[in-house]
Amino acid sequence: MQIRILKPGLMSTIQDLGRYQYLSQAVPVCGAMDTLSARIANKAVGNEDNAAVIEFTYADAEFVSETDLLIAYAGDGAILKSGEQELPCDRPLFIPSGTFIKLTNNPSGCRTYLAIAGGWDVPEILGSRSTFLIAGFGGMDGRVLKKGDTLKNEATQSVSTQKIFKSLNYGKVNYPEWSIPRQLLLPADRKAIRVVPANEFGWFNSRSTADFMSASHIIGRQSNRMGYHLEGVLLHRVKHHELLSTAVTPGTIQVTGSGSLVLLMADCQTTGGYPRIAKVAAVDMPLCGQLKPGDALNFKEIGLREAEMLYIEREQHLQQLTTAVQTKYL
Repeated sequence: MQIRILKPGLMSTIQDLGRYQYLSQAVPVCGAMDTLSARIANKAVGNEDNAAVIEFTYADAEFVSETDLLIAYAGDGAILKSGEQELPCDRPLFIPSGTFIKLTNNPSGCRTYLAIAGGWDVPEILGSRSTFLIAGFGGMDGRVLKKGDTLKNEATQSVSTQKIFKSLNYGKVNYPEWSIPRQLLLPADRKAIRVVPANEFGWFNSRSTADFMSASHIIGRQSNRMGYHLEGVLLHRVKHHELLSTAVTPGTIQVTGSGSLVLLMADCQTTGGYPRIAKVAAVDMPLCGQLKPGDALNFKEIGLREAEMLYIEREQHLQQLTTAVQTKYL
């Protein structure tokens, strides 16, 4: 299975769920900004969750199928169309050879994930196929996709994938009635991001911590895959100790020397010297991955135990969805 990129869009890269084995050597996690959507797209075609996907940022991208394809897409940044036909998300799609696919704007978010049966065939580097743009490795030669790139799938496919492909192969664009209910895995309020107070939460005065939890924060224009600069209230410290560089991860919220906030994202550094006021709960990181400059968000405090239970509950639901797809095509 193979596609050719006709128009790459603003920033399109190959990603998987990230590179965790080399954090001690200062290699960032990278990977999909919205891991939930990436996993849903992979599940829909019978792939392992960690199979490589294309992460499209916004829309205005196009590709053509150079063979028959089994693909799926998920995420809120774009809607796929074949001519005037809108292709539904969160389910497998049979696309015949020679079909032109265009990504059109979806104002709900900014990132969309395209999975193909078997995953996209790019080299595994340091345990991951994710693109790390700053260092220039992973994915498609460590860079964004460009016009003329051809991408093919991995040859090895699961039994479920093979049966999904056969069930939909009628020589025309085709898809089943069922879909994976991604929206039901997300909270009703997409702008209330749940956080756990972090190590240096007590370094800030009571007014600042109250503002942190109650005020709206705006995603700034300088935001990128490394981190979101949040515009709004400035926080004031009561402790002015120098903090030795210490561990940070995607989801860590740092407070700069000026009192502004930075929410670290997938390509963030592995250590930092700014105080850490909070950490986004893992289940809400996919929501953060769909935020774009100008979006407003609020933080809601929860405890570590609640954050853990929310994570476990979602993982259980995702495993049930995997079993459901596999059972249907066994």
